[in-house]
Amino acid sequence: MVGMTTTERDVARSTSAADAVLEALRDDPVIASVKDASALGQVLASDRGVVFVLYGSVLDIVEIVDRAKAAGKTVFVDVDLLDGFAAREVVVTWLAEHTRADGVLSTKSNLVRAAKRAGLVAVQRFFLVDSFSYHQLPRVVEQAKPDAIEILPGCMPRVITWLRDDIDVPIIAGGLVCDKADVVAALGAGAVAVASSDRDVWGM
Repeated sequence: MVGMTTTERDVARSTSAADAVLEALRDDPVIASVKDASALGQVLASDRGVVFVLYGSVLDIVEIVDRAKAAGKTVFVDVDLLDGFAAREVVVTWLAEHTRADGVLSTKSNLVRAAKRAGLVAVQRFFLVDSFSYHQLPRVVEQAKPDAIEILPGCMPRVITWLRDDIDVPIIAGGLVCDKADVVAALGAGAVAVASSDRDVWGM
């Protein structure tokens, strides 16, 4: 990386880390989404390798990430859901400097770009509630350039198939993935992984 600026090196590191995460998801395509300490405790004792942390605050996020990393997990923090933080780019920088998080989740393009500059893997979340939100997605992806996207709800295999034709970014199906049939349908439609808070899904 000789001759690169600091930002260019961080983006290159983010891309390399993203490649490693995607490779791991090929072997273990079920991501555990955790919303509280009880769920975190259960997933740390499971075989799931990647964890989406959907809770926490300025007071405890360092400890939450440390617990997951000590258990050998790859950890993503949803920066939009952290209590006590404003949804600003400095929060992403703080996470990169003060926690061992591997990446972040966010619906916001500026935070996705900030994550990549900080050397973190960036997953952009999209809530597809209507055709307008669907048709906006490719433009937003082109501008933000996330390492992967998560679409919610994830139980829409037909939509996943359409997206595979419209974008070249890996797709994670999240939300309302409740059983094996949902997992198989999403992966069969082209998703690289599914993210679920359903503990039965974690055990698959």
